[in-house]
Amino acid sequence: MAGKRGTALLEFALMLPLILMLLAGVLDYSLLMRTAISVADAARVGAQYGSLSAANASNTSGMQNAALNAAPDVRGLTATAVKVCKCSDSKTVSCSGGSCSPGPVRVYAQVTASTTAAPIINYSLVPFVGAVSTTVSMRAQ
Repeated sequence: MAGKRGTALLEFALMLPLILMLLAGVLDYSLLMRTAISVADAARVGAQYGSLSAANASNTSGMQNAALNAAPDVRGLTATAVKVCKCSDSKTVSCSGGSCSPGPVRVYAQVTASTTAAPIINYSLVPFVGAVSTTVSMRAQ
């Protein structure tokens, strides 16, 4: 009976590092996904602010602030916002005096949010930079 208990203890001791590495990998992946979802949501909120009106689409600092305020718990989050003008065929034109032959110039608010997610454990065999970035573009009303 004592031999069986010793064998079970030895098996557990051999498997514990593998189980802990799997658990750490799942935790790292979950935190990366949470960060990616938060960054995507921040970019969407910033673009949504810019899409409310043509005036808001020109307010790049307002779009950036809306994006940054949407994810205050994400460390190192940066947001860049631009006003983009396109034709109906998705051709980009100048917002100051640009024209489209098939129709009107449409104004878009575009926000890019990005950060770096650091893993909990350094996996030496798997190169991981942790860069997370999302760009969202919405047409201004």
